[in-house]
Amino acid sequence: MKPGLRFSKTSSDEDVVELKIEVSDGTSVFANQVYVGYSQLADAVSQLDAFKDHVHGGLFDMQFGEFAPEFGGGAFHARFHFAKPGKLYITCRQQSEFRDFARKHAATEAMLFLETEPGLLDNFIRELKALDAKKREDAHLQTI
Repeated sequence: MKPGLRFSKTSSDEDVVELKIEVSDGTSVFANQVYVGYSQLADAVSQLDAFKDHVHGGLFDMQFGEFAPEFGGGAFHARFHFAKPGKLYITCRQQSEFRDFARKHAATEAMLFLETEPGLLDNFIRELKALDAKKREDAHLQTI
């Protein structure tokens, strides 16, 4: 996988969409699955669209799923940060679904760090809007 962040729809019903989320920093790749309610996806897209104009120090957190064994599916959290004009830094934390492992209940986790640009974020937001509107099956944020 090329460096970036990719959301791909794997299944859906009337309440939720299941997304496969793949993150690559160019060296490491981690993929997991999360369940996302349609209203939660629409809210995240709307908030990310508003965030894109906060290029002077803006912060935005996006989270799908929960980082705890009590919840089904995996979890994804991304912190978007315009630390410098023209550069967007993204810290992604992902966790797989919990499963029995030896004598405990465990989930695999990863944290990856990405950099991108405002124009590439605009493309990602357009693709996310189309994913939310059920006009496409995936959305990709290219990184640098």
